[in-house]
Amino acid sequence: MSASDWIVIALGVAGIAWVNWYFFIAGRRTLATAMAAATATDATPEIVIQVEGGYAPSTVQVAAGRPVRLVFDRHDESNCSEEVVFPDFGIRKFLPNGQRTAIEVTPPRAGTYPFMCGMSMLRGRVIAA
Repeated sequence: MSASDWIVIALGVAGIAWVNWYFFIAGRRTLATAMAAATATDATPEIVIQVEGGYAPSTVQVAAGRPVRLVFDRHDESNCSEEVVFPDFGIRKFLPNGQRTAIEVTPPRAGTYPFMCGMSMLRGRVIAA
């Protein structure tokens, strides 16, 4: 193998490593099991979720049968984070960059309700207990 072949192989490996780092590690400010607990009060609990290379926190705990307001605070230029989808609630909402977008959901019963970006690359979940 010539030197140029080795350079091409090295660049390919570096590119693969960068893609894996970007999508699976970068922007993860908390572990996937980070929890944000919403307290049960008379007012609708509000949880702010930062959108910057992922969701932080990516897991939130709420009370089943009670409404909760999830406020997505997007500071990410990628097209992937432009919208958030809650398949179990039939919600698909555009998230303008640099703005907060509130989404109110009411988990009907205890369980896990996933949410994700429009491309299903960024993922989070609401755990109702």
